[in-house]
Amino acid sequence: MPADSMRWLDDLEPGAPDVVAAYRGIEEGRFLTVRREVRRRAGPGTAEPVVIELGAIAEALTALVRVLPDGAFSAPGGEGDWNVAEAIGHTADSRAGLSMAGALAATGRFPADAPAVVQGIPGERGLGREALARRIAVSQRVVERAARSIAGHEADPCPLVHPQVGRLRCGEWLFFAGVHDLMHLEQLHGIAATFSPSLGEGPGTGA
Repeated sequence: MPADSMRWLDDLEPGAPDVVAAYRGIEEGRFLTVRREVRRRAGPGTAEPVVIELGAIAEALTALVRVLPDGAFSAPGGEGDWNVAEAIGHTADSRAGLSMAGALAATGRFPADAPAVVQGIPGERGLGREALARRIAVSQRVVERAARSIAGHEADPCPLVHPQVGRLRCGEWLFFAGVHDLMHLEQLHGIAATFSPSLGEGPGTGA
């Protein structure tokens, strides 16, 4: 996405400075860089501030859901053959699942037979504006509960395996949930721009 269409990221930065900084520092397609940027910012004592940043990202996702035109939800979602509703649902499911994995490991309850992360699972097809906003809100409540368990255990190991970033620590999964959010939020702003350039730029553009 061109720099002049990344206004949404500039607007988000005051509320999620560390996650946005990590996202800006990631070189596209280089997942070792993802691990490096996440590890730099997700050490001991970070769960509480990170969950506040994830709340700001949830608000940004919800704000986009509120302003997208009705026709956008069935448009291609920027990931495989998903539509926008499926992409937003996937984002909500992933942020909840990644943070819960960290919480389970932090409390010694991570299942011994848990499978590796399976990528590319879309959210539910056909959900509308209000249902998607509710999914995001529910995901944030899960994130907040998970963060309370992760606090004090951010540097503990977590057995979860992701096919692209491998294993991360408990607090790193919480942080990576935000980075993953931004990956899809960027796609969604690009799609929004096809309906209205000001939507793609984000709030504060005079739209």
